[in-house]
Amino acid sequence: MNRIQQCEEKFMELFGTTPVKNEGTDPEFMRILQRFIFGQVCYTGELDNRIRELITITVLSVNQTLPQLRSHVKACLHVGCTPVEIREVIYQCAPFIGFPKTLNAIAAMNEVFTAENISLPLENQETIPDEERYRAGLTIQEPLYGSEIREKYAYLPETFAEAVPRFLTEFCFGDFYTRKGLDKKERELLIFVLLSALGSADLQVYSHAAGALKAGCTKEDLLASLLHAMPYMGFPRMLNALNSLRPLF
Repeated sequence: MNRIQQCEEKFMELFGTTPVKNEGTDPEFMRILQRFIFGQVCYTGELDNRIRELITITVLSVNQTLPQLRSHVKACLHVGCTPVEIREVIYQCAPFIGFPKTLNAIAAMNEVFTAENISLPLENQETIPDEERYRAGLTIQEPLYGSEIREKYAYLPETFAEAVPRFLTEFCFGDFYTRKGLDKKERELLIFVLLSALGSADLQVYSHAAGALKAGCTKEDLLASLLHAMPYMGFPRMLNALNSLRPLF
């Protein structure tokens, strides 16, 4: 198949409809967009539709491009992602993009869920009591990242030297990684993409790429996920992330 045929095939798989031909105000631009993303990028690498759409909604949440996020939340449902999986992807953005932006993405997601007659709130995915956040988070964090964060900020005054690594362990790992809905490998891959989409996070991109490999991702997974994210975050951020990966190759 050529890329036009592949675009039509992939568009139907994701959205249950056909791509733009001459409709709307800017059909030429839409043909460029759709044929590139859905006719080329989506056919590069071995990622399936499910993980590709979870990558897409991660980047759209980072970018706060909420109209497109709504469309791709619906596409996630169409390709078989569960509402819980979608919610977990967006929830885990909070430590990296902050609560306000995450709340915006949650609101857009819930609009789609409501329109699709999905009952809210979704089932609880917590697995640990509140007092276990640090211990449980550290159990996940240390095999992937060691004690580097505590050592790195030991120069701070005592209150902050204790608080910074503890907050990271409790919040990033205790509050999110311990939840059901996504496995550790999926969380690491999606956070790697999230950090790449943020820009100006080269150290964290490298760290989470290494963590993703330890969690079971392959180097090909990392490359395919970056390439898939590129149309949504732009070439510069993809190239910066690729540069961060060089020591791993």
